[in-house]
Amino acid sequence: MSSAPMSAPAAVFIPDTASTRHYIGAWSVLSVLQYFVAETAVIGGWAGPQPYDRRTGFISDLGAVNCGIFDGRNVCSPLHWLMNASFIVQGLGMLLGALLLTSGLLCVAARAGARVQPGHRKPWLAAVWVRILAGTAGAGTMIVGLVPEDIGSGWHYTGALMYFIAGALAVLVLGALWLRQTPLGWFVLVCGLASSAALVTGGLTGMNVPEPGTLERLMGYPVTVGVATAGLIIAQRVSQHRKEVRAAAARA
Repeated sequence: MSSAPMSAPAAVFIPDTASTRHYIGAWSVLSVLQYFVAETAVIGGWAGPQPYDRRTGFISDLGAVNCGIFDGRNVCSPLHWLMNASFIVQGLGMLLGALLLTSGLLCVAARAGARVQPGHRKPWLAAVWVRILAGTAGAGTMIVGLVPEDIGSGWHYTGALMYFIAGALAVLVLGALWLRQTPLGWFVLVCGLASSAALVTGGLTGMNVPEPGTLERLMGYPVTVGVATAGLIIAQRVSQHRKEVRAAAARA
């Protein structure tokens, strides 16, 4: 009696964590941290009749081009160009990360030598969705910087929604994917949960809360911090692997 033919084993490959592509992608993602420096500087240059307060002031007011009343708020941000440039750089960093960091690398949290099995669909699809969502969020915040709130276009709010929604989901999915692959996986997941909870609260209340600035920052800050944490993990692991490869080449 002839035995049934054995099925071919699922394809397995090891992502090249030492590649220049992944190195550039990691540092591109990590560059989102510049946002906090820029925001602090722009707040310091605020020239409105009342000091800017992060608890009540909307983030987009810092990028408003004109001084005066906008949507019932008295805004005047002389350094609006810096805030809008920061939005663009932040979005570009996320977009480059989504393009350069491969799904295989994200599947294994940039662990050198870790094997990826595309046949295992859940982690692979999760990594693909992280890239799609992160790229969408990056494009959204670039739109926010290119189209300030007071120039009379709905594109600004569309871009903001793209960033908040897609960014929260990207960090949430990535945190869940990395829970068993890095000690900081739980922190990335908490960032996604915090942003998602704030986003739902903002949607249900229409941002009509005592401290709308605080709520908006709870929607956006965890995304930036979560993305930067992921960039730090990948940059550290990729840099370490590149050093090991160079050391091995030198010994040879």
